[in-house]
Amino acid sequence: MNNDGREALWSSEELAMASGGTVMAPFKAMGVSIDSRTVRPGDLFVAIVGPNHDGHDHVAEALALGASGAFVHRQPKALGDGAPLVMVSDTFDALGAVACAARRRGNAEVIAVTGSVGKTGTKDALRLVLGRQKLTIASQGNLNNHWGLPLSLARMSRDAHYGVFEMGMNHVGEIHPLSLMAQPDVAVITNVESVHRAHFRDEDDIAQAKAEVFDGMGADGVAILNRDNRHFGLLALAAQQRCIGRTISFGTDTMADVHSLAVSPGVDGTQARLSVLGQELTCHIGIAGHHWLMNAMAVLAVVVSIGADVPAAAAALKDLRPSTGRGSRQYVAVNDGRFTLIDDSYNASPISMRAAIAVLGDATPGPCGRRIAVLGDMLELGPDSPVLHAELASVIEAAGVDQVFTAGTEMAHLAKILPASRRGFHAASAEALAPLVATAVQKDDVVMVKGSRGSRMRLIVEALGALGAGEGEVPRRMANGG
Repeated sequence: MNNDGREALWSSEELAMASGGTVMAPFKAMGVSIDSRTVRPGDLFVAIVGPNHDGHDHVAEALALGASGAFVHRQPKALGDGAPLVMVSDTFDALGAVACAARRRGNAEVIAVTGSVGKTGTKDALRLVLGRQKLTIASQGNLNNHWGLPLSLARMSRDAHYGVFEMGMNHVGEIHPLSLMAQPDVAVITNVESVHRAHFRDEDDIAQAKAEVFDGMGADGVAILNRDNRHFGLLALAAQQRCIGRTISFGTDTMADVHSLAVSPGVDGTQARLSVLGQELTCHIGIAGHHWLMNAMAVLAVVVSIGADVPAAAAALKDLRPSTGRGSRQYVAVNDGRFTLIDDSYNASPISMRAAIAVLGDATPGPCGRRIAVLGDMLELGPDSPVLHAELASVIEAAGVDQVFTAGTEMAHLAKILPASRRGFHAASAEALAPLVATAVQKDDVVMVKGSRGSRMRLIVEALGALGAGEGEVPRRMANGG
């Protein structure tokens, strides 16, 4: 126990036993961190050696900020012999060893979530609905790579009932070691699309890479698969070849185990009647868009697979809210009114771009307003990138978008084929486009901003938000400009 009565996440002795290290001075850790800038009091600080920074240079700083101890593989210069350290042969390997120990020591059912898009949203939705039922630990943000996954696992308390962990990749072979480490009881593949296409021969290769999530599972595991996705058969076969015990499908296809019966989309979410393995129920999904209907059905497939309370989980879906940069809405005062800003600037791919444009199309501007899309480059698409960008023109037309502003080399392929009536400004970068968009927006407009992280579309969101003092979540009654 620590001073406030909480049980320690790790003792230094447990950390040494898991990692094969040596305790230099004893301590108890309440959390785990690999970033001295965000370390919290009581954390174990792991001095990772990265491509740009060596965590050993920041151990003293982390301890000064309240870290209870640190993993090191060399003595930090600023510390004496009595510092609360565990000396290991390699700090990255030690973090992985602690992650494996966290997986072994408890009885948590572990759910892995991967997919080309939707994995973070699905993971967060699972955290919400399962957390309402029993103690649930989940990855923070998008900690889903070779550093993020072991860090997330190492943070799992011994009394957790559910652990929900995101797994990401952009090359073959990256998910395999993550799955072996997490040993999932349930694995969700939200979908397979042309994301990170530059690193793969074709989408089948992407699907096979996603199927690595099954590698750490046993015969009693459950695969949750999107039946609407064209790679469903490939993924189902991959699960079967690994002797996964059960597959549960979700989608709009009536052959799916979890499927939609009736759907009423709205600007503040989706009302849906669903069949969950033959059980009919109605729920309200608190975030708009068809992609969120799919995420919700994947969530309910997980819930039924682990024997949790399905009606309670369905009821909790009404409380879903988009996180910053993933479709969050705010209103901004301008002139004698205000406009709605949809911030989807966190990342982009062809499928997520289409989904965001469809959400914009469902929005209703005010009496004087327009639907405006502000789009930045979708990156890592390989030689098909020009075509994939240009193909958005038909999506924009179908959604009834009034004006399109574009930034970047790749988005120029879209800009040049848009009709003059829809074409706003094009600029080489988000930084150059931001003032042009800020000048063009008017009251009653609905403005959606999206692009890959590397396109820095967040700069435009910040420029638009700075136009007025009324930033914040859009009230539900204002979401359609009414």
